[in-house]
Amino acid sequence: MHYRIAVIPGDGIGKEVIPASLKVLDAVGRKCGFELAYVPFDYSCEYYKATGSMMPKDGIERLSDSDAIFLGAVGYPGVPDHISLWGLLIPIRRSFQQYVNIRPVRLLKGVESPLRNPGIIDFMIVRENNEGEYSNVGGIIHQGTPYETVIQESVFTRMGVDRVMNYAFELASKRKGKLASATKSNGIIHTMTFWDNRFEELGKKYPNIEQSKYHIDILCAQFVQHPDWFDVVVASNLFGDILSDLGPAVVGGLGIAPGANINPEKAFPSMFEPVHGSAPDIAGKNIANPMASFWTAAMMLEHLGEDHAAEILMLAIEGVTGQRKILTRDLGGTATTTEVTEEIIRQIEQL
Repeated sequence: MHYRIAVIPGDGIGKEVIPASLKVLDAVGRKCGFELAYVPFDYSCEYYKATGSMMPKDGIERLSDSDAIFLGAVGYPGVPDHISLWGLLIPIRRSFQQYVNIRPVRLLKGVESPLRNPGIIDFMIVRENNEGEYSNVGGIIHQGTPYETVIQESVFTRMGVDRVMNYAFELASKRKGKLASATKSNGIIHTMTFWDNRFEELGKKYPNIEQSKYHIDILCAQFVQHPDWFDVVVASNLFGDILSDLGPAVVGGLGIAPGANINPEKAFPSMFEPVHGSAPDIAGKNIANPMASFWTAAMMLEHLGEDHAAEILMLAIEGVTGQRKILTRDLGGTATTTEVTEEIIRQIEQL
């Protein structure tokens, strides 16, 4: 098999962990008998500083013939975060109908949780990725005066809510059969009540799924106190974004947190990006943890149908973390990005 991968290293440590991941992908491809062709794109905040936009006008079209998109991180000193989000990430996610954002939360072998007795932690956050609270509907009036007024609207559609919830129910049916919904319908009476109603209605089709709902504030507390309770958690765009950082924090940090923006129907390319940011404070020092990017690469392989390759890559990742000998400093080690990469490749070749 041959796959065409659009590669967007982005900014900061993205320029280190993505090239490292391509070496790892090539190693697992050689072992499993498939090839990956990488097409580089320089879309980034640095591109914005040079041109005034995050990508060219035909940037989406250039990505459209890819089998998948592999993104590092975007963020650069002097460029506001909303510029990179609305100039690059949201256009890709929405143009390609990547309406499911998946964030695995799992305590890997050898990785220490900041929790005292974490138990077995292995759940998936399914975040609605195309609408919800991330809307540009709204505006400002009387700007710069004492009467300045700001309005920001949330947009929830039945189609948008139903499709992400159906995905979450199906995912739960293939895992441990438990689905929790994040809500805040006691305070946000329109959108979140609608969210609750759709969850209850769609849940009728899945009588074998253990269904629960949590207000977002107590859900955050339970992620810390009882992370072993959860299997699949479905959440709106904003709540899912928050939970997607909190979840990895209880299993060792963002340095090992993968992520994927999925078009389940595969009508468009899906985009795979680790959860961590561009981390400009450590960029260029060869100390960034590439594990999140490697795990993200494994998610990409699984999406492409290369399940065996994804399994091998995950075994290699846990082989390295389990030995606790070659880890970057965020995991308590002293290894460089290069050293971790070389060890992962060695493990792949030995498996």
